[in-house]
Amino acid sequence: MIGFLSGKVHLKLLDSIILLVNGIGYRILVPSSTYASILPQSPLELHIHSHIREDCFDLYGFKTSEELSLFNLLLSVSGIGPKTALLVIDRGVEKTKTAIIKADVDFFTLIPRLGRKNSQKIIIELKNKLGSLIELDLAAESGETQDAAEALKSMGYTKQEALSALKNMPESEETLEQKIRYALKNIGRKKQF
Repeated sequence: MIGFLSGKVHLKLLDSIILLVNGIGYRILVPSSTYASILPQSPLELHIHSHIREDCFDLYGFKTSEELSLFNLLLSVSGIGPKTALLVIDRGVEKTKTAIIKADVDFFTLIPRLGRKNSQKIIIELKNKLGSLIELDLAAESGETQDAAEALKSMGYTKQEALSALKNMPESEETLEQKIRYALKNIGRKKQF
């Protein structure tokens, strides 16, 4: 399966692009917000989802791993296909996550192809899975950040509290001790309010 492609935009088609990678042109469907920002002949890197069925082999491309992760979560909802999931991703990862957490059915019903029933399904099925997106954000961090999360969990904090406290850590916090100290200060501040 193809997971990542890096090349030059050869052509913009009506609903997709052709990405030229080492002499091979891959047709990739991308969110319309990504499509609008792409210039022909410009370099481009995309995280890829390969959608294979007996009658097709489609590639869906995303600029960030967060978009790809959310896309895969959306596909796990019964009744949501890749083209519908692509339309949801186009609304933005953070906005979509917020809509799921707040159970904002109207956010999803404004998306073409999504009715009220499927909108409710997305919210119900993904509300508990959103923690995995936060973990994926942390997985991209250094080993010390992951170790700091484990250390906080061993101190009795929940996984959510640990991940939340370590999010948006300044680069100046480099060592394991500094990261744990920073996180403990953050958790302490949040509990005061």
